[in-house]
Amino acid sequence: MTPLRQRMLQDMQIRNLAENTQQSYLLEVSSFARYFHRSPELLGPEEIRAWLVHLREERKLMPGSLGPTIGALRFLYRITLKRDWCDEDFSLPKKSVRLPVILSLDEITAFFASIPILKQRAILMVAYAGGLRVSEVVHLKVTDIDSQRMVIRVDQGKNHKDRYVMLSPRLLEILRTYWRNAHPRDWLFPGTIPGKPITRNAVGRACRVARERSGIRKPITPHSLRHAFATHLLEAGTDVRRIQLLMGHRALSTTARYLKVATSTVCATSSPFDSLAHPGLSPEPAPLKQI
Repeated sequence: MTPLRQRMLQDMQIRNLAENTQQSYLLEVSSFARYFHRSPELLGPEEIRAWLVHLREERKLMPGSLGPTIGALRFLYRITLKRDWCDEDFSLPKKSVRLPVILSLDEITAFFASIPILKQRAILMVAYAGGLRVSEVVHLKVTDIDSQRMVIRVDQGKNHKDRYVMLSPRLLEILRTYWRNAHPRDWLFPGTIPGKPITRNAVGRACRVARERSGIRKPITPHSLRHAFATHLLEAGTDVRRIQLLMGHRALSTTARYLKVATSTVCATSSPFDSLAHPGLSPEPAPLKQI
């Protein structure tokens, strides 16, 4: 490890950046340095601009995909190298707003029914029943399941925040069946490496296989279950603020986007088309007379 890489890593650790963010930033800086075959200490604004143009025009990255690159270089030059950095010169690109595809209750049921392996089914059920991120699910410990208070403790979720979510009685039954079968000791869902939890990639693969088996055509990822959790709560009448707390969102605006996909809000309003008198059943208008 070069001294610069070590210093940048220490700077990120001091600022308590998430481990995934640290690894992403280091990869972005390494790619930048390899492209010019020089240390980033010897590079500046012209090279940064050329690199971004290369990513956009040669590698065909979408504007929204440049965010991690800009964030990594901004951290390197502004924090680690103490260089001047102008956000106006290298501003973060605006992301296109895309609404998530939501699974219905029947689709969720069919999806779970297509998972033959108990451990995989339990993992994905926890993701839906508690609205957890995949990184939060894989890092659950046996002691995080509190059957006395009927809550699941999420230890150091995104933004290094603890929170509690509800523990469904039906989920508790499934987890008890899983525990009797697997006898996990520390991690609730241990991986193949001793002492380590199951990986996010393993959960993603299980999700893809289950989708294929279920025959559901909608895209399904572990995060889709989190989207479904929030939307189904909203459709059931749960307050947006309460959903924000359960989801661990920093801003209420993040949670409010589910208002755009919840059928209780989108479809509860009648279309003006329904006010027409027998639309499509009236006789065709007579042709205009030629003048």
